[in-house]
Amino acid sequence: MTEQTERDIMAYDVLVVGAGPAGLAAAMRIKQQSPETDVCVLEKASEVGAHNLAGAVIETGPLDELVPDWRDDPPAICVDAVEDEFWRLTRDGAKRLPTPPQQNNTGNVIVSIANLMSWLAPRAEALGVEIYPGFPAAEALFDDGGAVKGVRTPDMGLDRGGRPKDSFTPGIEIHAPVTLFAEGCRGHCSKQLIRHFELDRHSDPQTYGIGLKELWKVPEGQCKPGLVQHTIGWPLDNDTYGGSFVYHLDDNRIAIGFVVGLDYADPRLRPFEAFQQLKHHPRIKPMLEGGEIVSAGARALVEGGWQSLPKMEMPGAMLLGDAAGTLNVPKIKGIHTAMRSGMIAADHIAAHGTADGFDAALRASEVGTELKRVRNIRPGFNKGQWTGLLNAVWETATRGASPWTLSNHADWQTTQRLDQLDAPPPDEAQGYVERDLAPRDRLASVYYAQTEHDEDQPVHLQVLDPSICTDRCTREYGNPCTRFCPASVYEMVENEAGEPALKINAANCVHCKTCDIKDPYQIINWVAPEGGSGPNYYNL
Repeated sequence: MTEQTERDIMAYDVLVVGAGPAGLAAAMRIKQQSPETDVCVLEKASEVGAHNLAGAVIETGPLDELVPDWRDDPPAICVDAVEDEFWRLTRDGAKRLPTPPQQNNTGNVIVSIANLMSWLAPRAEALGVEIYPGFPAAEALFDDGGAVKGVRTPDMGLDRGGRPKDSFTPGIEIHAPVTLFAEGCRGHCSKQLIRHFELDRHSDPQTYGIGLKELWKVPEGQCKPGLVQHTIGWPLDNDTYGGSFVYHLDDNRIAIGFVVGLDYADPRLRPFEAFQQLKHHPRIKPMLEGGEIVSAGARALVEGGWQSLPKMEMPGAMLLGDAAGTLNVPKIKGIHTAMRSGMIAADHIAAHGTADGFDAALRASEVGTELKRVRNIRPGFNKGQWTGLLNAVWETATRGASPWTLSNHADWQTTQRLDQLDAPPPDEAQGYVERDLAPRDRLASVYYAQTEHDEDQPVHLQVLDPSICTDRCTREYGNPCTRFCPASVYEMVENEAGEPALKINAANCVHCKTCDIKDPYQIINWVAPEGGSGPNYYNL
């Protein structure tokens, strides 16, 4: 039973942090197995789904189990994948390549993850799950024995200096014997817990990419519903991992996106601009010309796979889905593995009532098997595109049976200093073209993300030593935060004394977490802003 005391404490049997695929799947499975179990789900977005961003082509197995009749009333945007194409782009041309087996999407469906989550939430509530949008977790709480006992939500109604306003409301504590952290990639509390319990002590560093996505409404005849296209190559060089997706939806809509591995070396690279260049490639532009953007967004994604999985259990808590890193990079899919991880967690709680043993259970499951089989494909690209492709052929042919496991590296450590570069900037080296498709710049893209923050609240992008930004980083890296951020959050300006200063436009933030990951000094700490702040993604 839910209870709130004078000390603003709420108690549940199970607490879930994050109403994404892993969190909702876990909550629903728990209630399906044990209806009397009290389950609470916290979600930092203003409504469920508003912060979820993915491609997304999904394998439906976990959804089929969770909601067997879902096809009778599917979420908005749900298109059967009917054809796959895989292309390698050059500056002016394109060559079609055999589609990798992992990207054979027969039987899969193209969805909007934002819509899928908002569709799934009321079904979870119908089972008795309590969901609270607009309530992020600020920090994990610990009992006297050091076990996780729940979380604290942030104080609301603080001004930019951290002082209470008239609207001030203190945060509350939510306690539970088991807390499931399903915050997604680079989760705020998950990051704290991995550090606190040294959960990554025996794993490789996690690696990431930044994914940018737009939804377009295009003229009749430019869209082929169910067509799934992926590309590699231009506008990235052969040493930079990444590629694009183009998913053809119904109602003359196209979802187009671009992913850049955040282990790229050149700090002058601008992922947002590279995405806009991709849209102007002769193979891509005809699909979009005459159309208009409906919505846009950006989000970091986990790419480390099997060898970068941290220990996914700790006293009193578990890490689920992308909070742990269950994305299958060669498949370009993570929703099914995230949902499956949540369902495995629910089954584990039903059987054992504790987090103990969950890590071994997940690794021994179909999720672990799937990730281990492809563990060497993503790191194979660390030596360039052609080496990566050849290695991928080998690993696919052997089904991951190689007697070795390739290592991952921390993305921020791969950034080269300006004095180490001898190549021209990516814009020049890759022959960037003048562009005329929307959006005109990053600020225009932020508009399509519908991001909202109260300007008079504490800045949620904490720069631990701003002097590094204006001195060392300017000289050594040329302030890459002004380029890798897809929302123009970071600007180098002159202060009143005419000296260089870092300006943080926190209200622009789309919560992608790239700055927290790629900053070469690791002095940017992304924390949860007031509940409900951030992007509002629809149909993405």
